[in-house]
Amino acid sequence: MDALETRELRYFVAVAEELHFGRAAARLGMAQPPLSRAIQQLERRLGVRLLERDRRGVTLTGAGEMLLHEGRAALDAATAAVRRTRRAGGVDGTGSSRNRLVLAVKAGSSHELLHKLLDAYAAEPGAAEVEVLPSGTCEQGEMLRDGRADVALMHKPFNSLVGFDSEELMTEGQVAILPAGHPLAARGSLTVAEVTDLPDLPLARWARDGAYPPGPGPEIRDQTQLAQLIALGRTVAVFPESARAWLWAEHTAVPLTDAPPVVTHIAWPAHSRSLALAALIRTATRL
Repeated sequence: MDALETRELRYFVAVAEELHFGRAAARLGMAQPPLSRAIQQLERRLGVRLLERDRRGVTLTGAGEMLLHEGRAALDAATAAVRRTRRAGGVDGTGSSRNRLVLAVKAGSSHELLHKLLDAYAAEPGAAEVEVLPSGTCEQGEMLRDGRADVALMHKPFNSLVGFDSEELMTEGQVAILPAGHPLAARGSLTVAEVTDLPDLPLARWARDGAYPPGPGPEIRDQTQLAQLIALGRTVAVFPESARAWLWAEHTAVPLTDAPPVVTHIAWPAHSRSLALAALIRTATRL
């Protein structure tokens, strides 16, 4: 049988990620014996071994690695279908009866572009309600995949557009955002090397794929935290030029001469058939 139930996929993904039946059962809120039986039944139905079990623990087979990858994507797709359907029907708990689109944006970026897009789209006949959902540096792709967002402003080279349709909207340079009183803040320009190797001002770190990159800089959760830490002289950050829109008086933005240009795209799931989304994208490409 080729069909799989989402329940079976949830069970398998939990075991595959935990590599421990006890922890997976606790995560799922169930007893361990029925979970073990469910995985064994899944292996029999598929005709392949997904897990190797021995005294040392649980490991994934090649087939198990494949099902983990595909299972995560399938669960995201199922969750996304529910979220987008409820949004389209106005029953997602927001109290709105209108069709609604959720637009994920990197906090602090593309400020002027976002204003222009929202104003232009709102003027279109029958425009849907647009909720702007600020996100971290690399969260927009995950939000599109699991349905938290319908569309996103994404930035190459920071974001991957693999698996999405997209249109290029603008290209801009990058700036270092420094405390206004720092010696480098008086410079007319800087290089990437000059701002990534400052013992007194370590580079801020955003989570990527759920983990923070190594380094001495502070782990950043949101834009407000970042802005305060820069103002206090605790960190430096690199952003697209458009980030100047949210700077405080205690900040200075200095152009980076050798940083690659940042290309802003509007991106959406390749399979989308939303007429409201299509209208938003048409508006974006006319800006």
